[in-house]
Parts: sequence; C-alpha cells; structure tokens
Amino acid sequence: MVRGHGLRLLRTMMWGAAGVLALPLLYGAVAGVLMLWPPAARLAPEPAEVEAYVISNGVHVDLVLPLQAAGVDWRPLFPPGDARAAPAAVDFVAIGWGDRAFYLHTPTWADLRPGLALRAMAGRHPAALHVSWLQRAQLPPGHTWRLPLSAAQYRRLADHVRRSLPAGRAQRIAGMHYARNDAFYEATGHYHLLRTCNEWAAQGLRAAGVPVPRWAPFEAGVRRHLPAWAAAPGAGPQGGG
Repeated sequence: MVRGHGLRLLRTMMWGAAGVLALPLLYGAVAGVLMLWPPAARLAPEPAEVEAYVISNGVHVDLVLPLQAAGVDWRPLFPPGDARAAPAAVDFVAIGWGDRAFYLHTPTWADLRPGLALRAMAGRHPAALHVSWLQRAQLPPGHTWRLPLSAAQYRRLADHVRRSLPAGRAQRIAGMHYARNDAFYEATGHYHLLRTCNEWAAQGLRAAGVPVPRWAPFEAGVRRHLPAWAAAPGAGPQGGG
C-alpha cells in the first residue's frame, strides 16, 4: 500500500512537472502560429501622410510618433520638460507600455529579478507608460521599422495611446527616468501573459488598420509585416542617453 501510494505520488509529480515545462512551449507555439497567419489589414498606400516608426530592443517595442502631426500634438500630454534633458529640437515621442514595477525596478537586464518577472506575468501590478523624446538622428539603425500611416490611421493610433492614460490625463511618475530624455507616466490596465507590452502596441496598430498578427506577445510579431528603415548616410544614434 505504501509503495503503491508512493508510485502514484511520483507519477503525479512527474505529470505536473511535464505540464509546467509544456506551458512555455505551448505559449510560444500559439504565438508563432498566429505570427505566421496572414493579417487582414494592409499598410496605407505610399506616400504616407504621417511619418511614424516602431523601434525594438530585441524584446520590447516602442511606438515612435511625431511630436506634432495630423492634428495630434503630444506636447500638452508629454511635455519635453518632463525629461531631465530632452533634445533641443524634438521630432518624435517614443511610447511604450508595460508593468509598472518591472519598468521602474529593471532599468537594465542586470537588474531583472525572477520574483518581479513572475508577478508581472501574473498581472499583479498596474501598468505604466515609458516616454522618450527623440530626434530623427536618434532612431537606432537596424532596430527601426517604418510605420507609414494615413492621417486617419494615425489618429486612431493616437486614440489608443490616450486611452492608456488614467482619465485621459498624463500623470508623471516623479523622479523616475532611465536616461536624460525620458520619463514615466501612470497607465491603465495590467501587464500579463496574454497582454504583454508588445501586444499593447499591436492592439494600437490593429485599431489603426496596420497589419499585425491576431496576437503578438513577442516583438517579432509586431514588426514582422513592417518595412525596415534605413538611416540616412552619416546618421546614427546621438545624445539623449
């Protein structure tokens, strides 16, 4: 009896361990299948009316939107003066969404703590927006994709960003910065495994009619159908860091 009970317990533990190991594989497989599924939307025909971009650090994407275009002016919500030292002439605001605690306590990957990451994946914390003020020359070559939008598409994307602010108002998180040209703001919603930082960006692009997968938890899904951007000769990242 005791031996039989022990064997059943061992089998239960083995099946449980197999299930835990299988979940990440299933998660990645579903994301991969949906990434390869042809999107229904199409990019706006060239030439686009609004110059916008998506930038990626290999894990997370930001929406790079013109400071002022198509009747949308980000300065009242995200004034460059909220940064410690924004560029003298700002061309774009780069906007990302994510778990508030993870954002604020993980300025570099060396600061990553497993407990914090697990709580973020479980949706335990509120969200935050990370905003950086950029010049065109600061767009990172090799990590930037063009986002050609009509004026109507751009306004729908801007509405998505505004809906991510509590009551549509930007509430800066005082004293929190990664660099000299950025700031953090309170945001609505919660990051979790089904709504990651990249899926937040993908939701905005879907609302704007941009081709993205039906679910895009990884950065590769967000940028997959976007045209790559090439910096002008001699241009490259400058200042701001």
